[in-house]
Amino acid sequence: MGHNKPDPDGHRGLVVNTASVAAYEGQVGQAAYAASKGGIAAMTLPIARHLAPLGIRVVTIAPGLFSTPLLAGLPEKVRNFLGQQVPFPSRLGHPAEYAHLVQALAENPMVNGEVVRLDGAL
Repeated sequence: MGHNKPDPDGHRGLVVNTASVAAYEGQVGQAAYAASKGGIAAMTLPIARHLAPLGIRVVTIAPGLFSTPLLAGLPEKVRNFLGQQVPFPSRLGHPAEYAHLVQALAENPMVNGEVVRLDGAL
């Protein structure tokens, strides 16, 4: 990525990592998972600063409860219950909403070194 031709502002690329809201609010039995997601969140700013001279931005998305193949394997009653835990909108997130955030981050060159929660205030 560092060898990409820079745009007029010097941008060469964007790294988008995925953490989880568990990075901030891990649940019982999730110590290892929360720690691994916390590590991703914690490395975002230092890596963004490290790659800044190359014109590469680094951001992380910390999603909450999303409709994924993993959750699709759960009974509908359980999926509905999980969705109701989200304050607003009270449902599971859609993959297209995650993709929309990635697009917005890619299009806004001032967003760098940030962790963005995508969780409906979970």
